[in-house]
Amino acid sequence: MSIPLLGLGTFRLKDQVVIDSVSQALALGYRAIDTAQIYGNEAEVGQAVAASGVARDELFLTSKIWTENLAADKLIPSLKESLSKLRTDYLDLTLIHWPSPKGAVPVREFMDALAEAKVQGLTRQIGVSNFTIDLLRQAIEVVGKGVIATNQIELHPYLQNRTLAAYMHSQGIAVTSYMTLGYGKVLHDPLIQQIAALHQATPAQVTLAWAMQLGYAVIPSSTRRENLASNLKASELKLSSDEMAKIATLDSGLRLISPDSLAPAWD
Repeated sequence: MSIPLLGLGTFRLKDQVVIDSVSQALALGYRAIDTAQIYGNEAEVGQAVAASGVARDELFLTSKIWTENLAADKLIPSLKESLSKLRTDYLDLTLIHWPSPKGAVPVREFMDALAEAKVQGLTRQIGVSNFTIDLLRQAIEVVGKGVIATNQIELHPYLQNRTLAAYMHSQGIAVTSYMTLGYGKVLHDPLIQQIAALHQATPAQVTLAWAMQLGYAVIPSSTRRENLASNLKASELKLSSDEMAKIATLDSGLRLISPDSLAPAWD
């Protein structure tokens, strides 16, 4: 099963705001929705999905297991709770949101539990998020090569994570880019704006198209219908090899998400 290249992210969206965002996105044609236990919005996402009338088999729902639920006796019960909130019998993709802080829960323990969730039919695919090469190696040792569907990582023109992405490619692990627009910083970049003007596109469309042309899945969020519609059109934009090469030069290693309590030793 492949992962949709363009989906809707719901990070930091709560209550009626997330209901409206998901509802509008589904009405516009989005079919992949990304949430997480720690976002505190799974119930609202489930409410919006149920009200949309879109058939479950047309949707691709992703959620992420929070660090407090990584222990073997907590992971599957917490996933079942997520399913209840989302009003579904299964997820299309379940991720480990962050590696266990300071290795409190061994990789083997939570990856075994996640694999068991797949066996039980609670999730179609499994993956990870914010994993380094070393952590991916450990995870692959537990579940085997070809089982981890994706590693969801911060990736944008200013942090292109090429070494990690290359390793993932070698292992058949898809890249899912979060923070693709760099908290909006990328949208003000002169090069991105220049390319956007040439295509009569928006800087956001150019940035999302760049990531998708590299084969990366993207999950931008928005609360405005016009931005949701505009982002959806990014999949129709094709950048030239020269434009892709120019964007490659923007990489500066700028990391925007690295919480002290959670971050591993980044590659």
